[in-house]
Amino acid sequence: MAHLFSPLIIRSIALKNRIVVSPMCEYSSVDGFATDWHLVHLGSRAVGGAGLVITEAAAISPEGRISPSDLGIWKDEHISQLERITAFIHKQGAIAGVQLAHAGRKGSNTEPWNNGRQIPVLSGGWQTVAPSSIAFHEGDEKPLELDKNGISKVINDFKQATFRALKAGFKVIELHAAHGYLLHQFLSPLSNHRTDEYGGSFENRTRLCLEITDAIRTAWPEEYPLFVRISATDWTPGGWTPEESVQLAALLKAHNVDLIDCSSGGNVPTAKIPVGPGYQVPFAESIRDETGVLTGAVGMITDPRQADEIVRTGKADLVIIARELLRDPYFPLRAAHQLGHNVNWPVQYERAKWQ
Repeated sequence: MAHLFSPLIIRSIALKNRIVVSPMCEYSSVDGFATDWHLVHLGSRAVGGAGLVITEAAAISPEGRISPSDLGIWKDEHISQLERITAFIHKQGAIAGVQLAHAGRKGSNTEPWNNGRQIPVLSGGWQTVAPSSIAFHEGDEKPLELDKNGISKVINDFKQATFRALKAGFKVIELHAAHGYLLHQFLSPLSNHRTDEYGGSFENRTRLCLEITDAIRTAWPEEYPLFVRISATDWTPGGWTPEESVQLAALLKAHNVDLIDCSSGGNVPTAKIPVGPGYQVPFAESIRDETGVLTGAVGMITDPRQADEIVRTGKADLVIIARELLRDPYFPLRAAHQLGHNVNWPVQYERAKWQ
């Protein structure tokens, strides 16, 4: 079987290993622009040996932001700063990816270190949108239920963001349909109470996700991969289920999606989530086994042997790491040493390489 440092080819893109920098919001933008923080944050993980480096959620519209400090890709002026970052990542032998996102009802919030609560419209926030007019937190201003014109705008905003991602030099797109953001809100019956063709049945609740996937594919080159991040369960009775995730993954595969990034939760604040090492890996394993689509495993993957075992035993094709790569940007180099794989280091760092 493959191991953590086996290459993986998806369409025309060759990843040098199976370690992915997970999208992690930095809340360090002004008007959506990437900054030197993003260059150093993402660039250092490429220097550290990751095979694929994915940006934090890039908002496809101003109203699609989580906070005023979110990274954006809703206007052409954002492209040049992003292009600087992708060029650096590619020079390090990694692949640059971007996560395209719309926060839906979880938008218009302060940054987490500023309490992370909703900014009311009269206090400088913005009107959020959602499949149904149901607030995320009790007491929050309710989102506006999207009408057909609003849904059409969302689909087109994702398509236009895809064109910008290509111009900026990204080679992988991940569509964010997890963590209680807009597409997850449509998927889950806890947040989607619609009675039209976008609500009710499984077919209807998945419709927007598939329509956006198709719109992205019309703008994204056939030779480049498309990932989708999902929350495999709401961890809440009456919500989105692992069984539905398997069904959705099969549909997404048929709609030319290459990999499912298998996370969970985020759609209701009261969910009881059994967090622990590798707690979400079984979702990636079952989706991979039942649909044949490539999967990425996430969730408290912190040890090189743990990561290698996930790939080597076929539980997932990639390990998508967040917090451990915040603690240690050079986790891939350390992992290679601990697992006995000789990998290239940046020439500037070779004198420090473990022997």
